Amino acid sequence: MDLIFVVGNSRSGTTMMGRILGRHPSVFTLREMHFFEQLWSSADKERHISEAEATRLAARLLSIQEVGYLHQTDPGRFCEEAKEIVVSVPPEVLTAARIFEAFLLYEAAKKGKSVPCDQTPRNVFYIGDILELYPEARVVNIVRDARDVLLSQKRKWKRPFLGAEDTTPLAESLRAWVNYHPITISKLWNSAVSAADRFADHHHVYSLRFEDLLADPVGTLREVCGFVRISFDNSLLEVPQIGSSSKLDQPDRNGIDTSRAGNWHKGGVSPTEIFLCQKLTGSLLRRHGYPLASAHPDPLRLCLSILSFPIKLTLALLLNLRRMRSIKEAIRRRLS
Repeated sequence: MDLIFVVGNSRSGTTMMGRILGRHPSVFTLREMHFFEQLWSSADKERHISEAEATRLAARLLSIQEVGYLHQTDPGRFCEEAKEIVVSVPPEVLTAARIFEAFLLYEAAKKGKSVPCDQTPRNVFYIGDILELYPEARVVNIVRDARDVLLSQKRKWKRPFLGAEDTTPLAESLRAWVNYHPITISKLWNSAVSAADRFADHHHVYSLRFEDLLADPVGTLREVCGFVRISFDNSLLEVPQIGSSSKLDQPDRNGIDTSRAGNWHKGGVSPTEIFLCQKLTGSLLRRHGYPLASAHPDPLRLCLSILSFPIKLTLALLLNLRRMRSIKEAIRRRLS
């Protein structure tokens, strides 16, 4: 069965790619479902679940899709609909992964489409599991310049003031602010890019640079469409210009915004932040075709950044605990 997973480091263009693919008459792009890592861990791979467990899981997924990951409501209100999903899975193969697959196909069918697309960025750390669980799945991985990711992550907490589609809870803005530290973001970028690079030669994984998509939308999307086995049409390019951390959303303006590349050159991140980022990501930046720039850090700012790193990292871990089913596994995947 055809499933599409769009993955990559956060703030790398995964949402935009999901919107592009979702414009195809056969593809339905879901919200970020956060199934892997929050609702599933490797311990669940072979574990059979009861019908009651399966119903609760399906209801939770329906809740996320209905109101969004940040605004989940009481999953109990979706129990009756969840049962429709559960009965589609034979009891002898009733696992969390099979319920997730059935849910994806169910949601696509509700919209009259046949190919579901999950656009959760952190799935980049679960590519191996995805390919094992769903051998026919296609994984589209997006890489973006680490310095632009740094800038976007730094400004992410401002999304509610830039026209975010959903009202972002105050706690989420706080979490985004706490999550940002140039060392943390750079190390996570390294982990995400390295995780995808391990599958560079896999015939069901296609990696592209965000900047190449902006520079040649038609050529790049033709290749993506061929990879996921759908037809290309110019209408796929007509996505609303929303989701940036650098400027106001323009939902009435369609098309790929080519100005979203190289914004780190225009300010917003200090020479010290650029220095730290390049120091940590330089090898992978060069490997993926991103030249390094001259950056002269301020000694005082550099010392403060290094000293504040363990504090910010601890706070970020505490605020993200509820997003991980297995803390040990989540950390291991990012460090491996």
